[in-house]
Amino acid sequence: MKIALIGATGMIGKCILEEALARGHEVTAIVRDPSRKVDGSGKVNTVVGNIFDVESLTNAIAGHDVVISAFGPKIGKEETLVEATRSLISAVKRAGVPRLLAVGGAGSLEVAPGVQLVDTPEFPDFIKPIALAHRDALEIYRQETELNWTNVSPAAFIEPGERTGTYRTGIDQLVVNEKGESRISAEDYAVAMLDEVENSRFSRMRFTVAY
Repeated sequence: MKIALIGATGMIGKCILEEALARGHEVTAIVRDPSRKVDGSGKVNTVVGNIFDVESLTNAIAGHDVVISAFGPKIGKEETLVEATRSLISAVKRAGVPRLLAVGGAGSLEVAPGVQLVDTPEFPDFIKPIALAHRDALEIYRQETELNWTNVSPAAFIEPGERTGTYRTGIDQLVVNEKGESRISAEDYAVAMLDEVENSRFSRMRFTVAY
């Protein structure tokens, strides 16, 4: 499968790239800065494209089977995620790519009926801007009726770790283990992302993954 990957140099993006290559997919890394090094041992095509420029991005992703966005805005500019989401959706539709998957956030997951994680008293203030931006971006996806999209929310805590190949899924509720913890390694998050690419189960919806 031909996959266009945005954000291949980030923590999650690197894991998605590695998982996609391990499964034999043909990956094109869409980069804004052509001097930015992308891992992949020469197995990755690199194409310049700007997620904020619809025409540029349309040209970069044309001809692919699926687009995966692991785009992450810079600290202090979290609100640009909403602009990037609108641009991304427009470009995917213009390019005629049949599928779009995007890395989402955990803040909009419910911890109780009608109570989202980001609105709980213990939610860290420094993470709120990106959590709220992801929540706004998710609403943009939910209003999209023409595109086959999937938004993948990680657990409350995601960090580099071990690839076990196992995870549990949920829809709009935070998935926790027997200790009440919500965790996933970036490697197993990537497994879940590529599983969804290959075996679509959550078309036009958000789902979440955790142990």
